[in-house]
Amino acid sequence: MPTVGIKRDILFKLLGRSYTEDEFNELCFEFGLELDEVTTEKQQILKEQGGDVTRSSGASDDVIFKIDVPANRCDLLCVEGLVMGLMVFQGKLSIPRFVKSQLDVASLQRLIVKPETARVRPFVVAAVLRGMKFDEQIYNSFIDLQDKLHQNLCRKRSLVAIGTHDLDTVKGPFYYDAKPPNEIRFQPLNQNKEFFATELMEMYSKDSHLKPYLPIIRDEPVYPIIYDSNNVVLSMPPIINGEHTKITLKTKNVFIECTATDFTKAKIVIDTIVCMFSQYCHKPFVIEPVEIINVDVSKYLSPEIIYRSEIVDVSEINRLVGLRESPRSIAHLLTKMCLKAEVLESGEKIRVEIPPTRHDVIHACDVIEDVAIAFGYNNIAKTLPKTATIANQFPLNKLCDLLREQIAQAGYTEVHTFSLCSRDDISDKLKKVTLSSNVVHIANPKTLEFQVVRTTLLPGILKTISSNKQIALPLKLFEISDVVVCDENTDVGTRNILRLCAVNCNRTPGFEVIHGLLDRLMQLLRVSFDVRKEGIGYHIRASDDPTFFLGRCSEVVVNGVSLGKMGVIHPEVLLNFELTMPCASLELDIEPFL
Repeated sequence: MPTVGIKRDILFKLLGRSYTEDEFNELCFEFGLELDEVTTEKQQILKEQGGDVTRSSGASDDVIFKIDVPANRCDLLCVEGLVMGLMVFQGKLSIPRFVKSQLDVASLQRLIVKPETARVRPFVVAAVLRGMKFDEQIYNSFIDLQDKLHQNLCRKRSLVAIGTHDLDTVKGPFYYDAKPPNEIRFQPLNQNKEFFATELMEMYSKDSHLKPYLPIIRDEPVYPIIYDSNNVVLSMPPIINGEHTKITLKTKNVFIECTATDFTKAKIVIDTIVCMFSQYCHKPFVIEPVEIINVDVSKYLSPEIIYRSEIVDVSEINRLVGLRESPRSIAHLLTKMCLKAEVLESGEKIRVEIPPTRHDVIHACDVIEDVAIAFGYNNIAKTLPKTATIANQFPLNKLCDLLREQIAQAGYTEVHTFSLCSRDDISDKLKKVTLSSNVVHIANPKTLEFQVVRTTLLPGILKTISSNKQIALPLKLFEISDVVVCDENTDVGTRNILRLCAVNCNRTPGFEVIHGLLDRLMQLLRVSFDVRKEGIGYHIRASDDPTFFLGRCSEVVVNGVSLGKMGVIHPEVLLNFELTMPCASLELDIEPFL
C-alpha cells in the first residue's frame, strides 16, 4: 500500500480549514484511507540515519502527514487528488469535468512512432497541459506524483516511464524511435555536457537513484529515444530526460510522454497526471491531446479521457452491503466518492458515470464498495445471519493441529519454510538425476532461489538446520504444510498435498528416533502395526532412494498404500546443504488418515 507524505499546513490550506490530528484521522477513515504517521522531515532523517543529528541539520520542522492510500487509487497519490477527493466527499466541491480541448487536428502536436521501437518499448502516449501556473509547491507535487507512479503502477519504470518537458523549448512534430546506443548523444538532465548513451549507462551505474533502471534496456541492441523536428533529444526512456527540455517554475506549457511495454498501464498513467494537474492550466480541467501516428500509419488522439457508465441495481447494493437506503440516497453516496450518479426512471437502477480518474472501478462490485465506504462501515447495522449454521473446524486442519501438539510434545520444534525453492533444491541437491515432470514452475522467477513450487518439505528443513548450526544438538525439527504437484484432472492443473516432514540431526543419525516418531504417530492415528503385511495397518518396507543412505531407507505403507519415506539422509545430500552432522528424516502424506 503506497504512502503519501503531505505537509500538514499545505494540506489544511487547500482543504480550507484546520483539523486536529484526531479529526483528520477520522476524516481519512471515513473516506477509506488511514493516517499512518505524523512526523517531520527532521524526524524522518533522524529515523533513517540512526539518530545522526549532523545529517538532519537544516531539515524542516514542518509537520508531515503520511497517509496510506489503496494501491489501485492512483488519483490519490498526490495532494491535488487527495484534496479533490476529500472536498467532494464533504460536499464542499462539485465533481470536476475533464475535457479535451476542441482544436483542429492539424494544429495539434504530433508524435510519430518508428518501427524500431517494437524491439524495446512498443507503446507511447502523450498530452499537453497549456498555461500551467507553477509555484514551488505545485512543482514538487508534480515531480512527486511521477515518482509515486514510477514506484507503484509503473513497476519501477519497467512497464511505463514518464517524461515531462517544457514544450516551448522544442518544436514538433516529435519522433519516438529506437537507435543503437553509440548513435545516441545528448545532454542529460542536470549535466553540463553531452554524452553518448553508452557513456550514460556507465556513469549512471554508480548513481543510486538511476542504477536500478539501467537493466531495463542495458542489454538491448537499441535504446528508445524521443526527439523533436530539430533532432533535440527530449528523453531516453526509461532512464533520463534531456536538460534542454527541463521544467522550471517559469514553464507554461508542458509536454508529457509515457513510453511503455503495457499499453493499458500507460493510458492510466497519462490520465492520472493530466487530470490531477489540469486544474492549474489557463483553462482549468482542459487537456490538449496529442496525435499519435503509429508504425502502420494508424492515428489516435492521446489521452482518451473517457467517461463510461455502469448500471447498478439498488436492491443488489442494499442486499450486499446490508442497507435499506433509497435510490436517491445511494446516488448521493456515490457522488460523494466522485462517481456522478443518477436514478433511472424505473427507480430500481442507478446509472453511474466513471470518470477517467477512477481506473480502479472495473466492475459493478467496485461501485458497491464505494457505497459502503461513503455510508461508513461503522454505520452499517449489525444483523444476525439469515441462515442458521454451527461453526466447525475443517477436519484436516483439526487433525494437523492435534498432530502438531503431539509432535511438539515429542521434543520437535515446528518450522515454517518457503513454498518456493530452486530447481536444484528438489533435484541435484537431493541426488535426483532429473527434475520430476510434475513440478510446477514459476514463469518469471525473480531469483534463482524461487524457481519452482516445492514437491517435498525436506529441502526447507535442511536449509533451516544449515542456518542454525550454532544451536546445540540434537536439532529435531518438523513441518506440516502443503507441497504442490501438477495434476491435469483439476481445474487449475495443479494439486496441493498436505504432508508432514520431521528431521533429526545429531552426532548419530538417529534412525530409531525417527522410527519412534512414526510409531507414535500411528498410535495417535489408531493405525495398528501390520505384522503379517496383509494390507491392514502399517508397516515399513525396504526402498531404494538416492536421497537416502543405501540400505537405510524404507517406505511407510499404510493399508497397502505407500504414503511416505523414512531413512538416513545420504552424506552427499548433507554436503549439498552445507551440513556436517548426520540426519534422519520422515516424510508422510496426512490426508489419507482422515
